[in-house]
Amino acid sequence: MSRKRIAVVGALGRMGCMVRQVVGREPDLAVGGALERSDHPQLGEDVDGVTLTDDPKAAIAGADVVIDFSIPASTLANLRAAADAGVAYVTGTTGFDAAGLEAVRAAAERIPIVHAPNFSLAVNVLTWLVEQAAAKLGPDFDAELVELHHAAKRDAPSGTALRLAEAVAAGRHQHLEGHLLLERAGDVGARESGTIAVQTLRGGDSPGEHTVLFVGRGERLELVHRSATREHFAEGAVRAARWLVGREPGLYAIEEIFGLRG
Repeated sequence: MSRKRIAVVGALGRMGCMVRQVVGREPDLAVGGALERSDHPQLGEDVDGVTLTDDPKAAIAGADVVIDFSIPASTLANLRAAADAGVAYVTGTTGFDAAGLEAVRAAAERIPIVHAPNFSLAVNVLTWLVEQAAAKLGPDFDAELVELHHAAKRDAPSGTALRLAEAVAAGRHQHLEGHLLLERAGDVGARESGTIAVQTLRGGDSPGEHTVLFVGRGERLELVHRSATREHFAEGAVRAARWLVGREPGLYAIEEIFGLRG
């Protein structure tokens, strides 16, 4: 049986180690490349049968698909190398600006890409539930979101929180732009109807917690997901990578992979 080979960006980081662990227990998969930053002390060493490198082209050369949980600048550079090599790309990087997102879309004209803020099956089911709840509850229930991540997380709010806010807006047939509220401070007055508010918390080592509150008069509905490990993120990314290999160029949605569309 020919195994699909996965190049791992940040191969010795927290998510990279978890991705390699998941790949290692799948008989049809193998690590096909290992990429790290240029100052990493273990460059040149063996990692799961490949040489740890800081050269994206070298890391991608032996791979069928890349998995990348890093930062926007790194992801865009690696994505260009993958597009040049015709290698599929799975990324959970968040914090892109508009130009970065456009660069991802442009690369998807050359290779198949899955770009999602969260690869947990349960989180994506939560997103589906949030859209359904927003549609059924209607505008009389105010939507508030709270997210907590570890102290080292760079972007705020999280990509997952923004995706959940988009789900609320979709359920209400709204555009998120113009309704999203990210900060309250000072005399802000009464809550504006239709607002979708996101509050960001940072601390400790939490892999991620998200709470969506629909607050009505005399009652409220809370939908919550809490992560205790990064393993389910890695499992979802590996599932997406296996699914993506051999697809036509395009930007594919994680909902399609998890059967959450339609």
